[in-house]
Amino acid sequence: MFKSKLTALEYHTIEGFNPEDDKQFRALVIWLEEQKIRHYKVEDRDPLRDLESDKWPIVFNSYCAQLSCPITSGKKAERLEWLLSHAIRLEYSDNIDKFSTQTSTEVLKNRQNTPKVVSSNPLDNLDFESEDFKKGVNSLAKLLQITPHPDHLITLRAISKLISQRLTAEAIKDVDSVVPKGKAYPFDTVDDGFEKGNKAVNSASKILRLLYLHDLRSLQTKINESIVAVQNLTANPKTDTSLGKVGR
Repeated sequence: MFKSKLTALEYHTIEGFNPEDDKQFRALVIWLEEQKIRHYKVEDRDPLRDLESDKWPIVFNSYCAQLSCPITSGKKAERLEWLLSHAIRLEYSDNIDKFSTQTSTEVLKNRQNTPKVVSSNPLDNLDFESEDFKKGVNSLAKLLQITPHPDHLITLRAISKLISQRLTAEAIKDVDSVVPKGKAYPFDTVDDGFEKGNKAVNSASKILRLLYLHDLRSLQTKINESIVAVQNLTANPKTDTSLGKVGR
């Protein structure tokens, strides 16, 4: 029913899509908002991202109203049909020069001339919104002792960061080079000037400050490395003495 429009929008999961499945339906709606429609600011999309929330239908109704969707009631499929059409209109208006030259003859010609590439990378066939994928991410986070985030993709990003920093071949050979030494910084008891009258807000403020200092330190290290590299080039020039000449 939606295959042609999903294909036009390059949605990642077309085969087997069922609009009556709440999880698939909600995942498509937030994908449309984040990738094509972009009506909300990034920080205002969290209610739509919370796919498990009982209030999601209310959030969706409000979202449709703000988009001036003319379908105020009826089946979900009808409203989804309008959303897909709306997304396609926006996609066309954003790339009008590109699509205005795409006649049916030109499209058919391009399809015939384009070689069919079959990816051998299994990651290309993953459904990143499936329950199995989410369970796998959370299981890996538990194994690595990483606190899971409500958004499994953020948890995956934390896993990637830990593996790239502490589980590389070099890091495993020299564990002491990547494992922090000394006592943990007692941020919860130290007064850093973040007294907001709320313990949770104080802790969050201190953590954000520590993360900022960590990023600043990493930047300073890279700057120092760049300075040393330049000094090695300028302070130790190589001279070809065979080209030297005494007198005129």
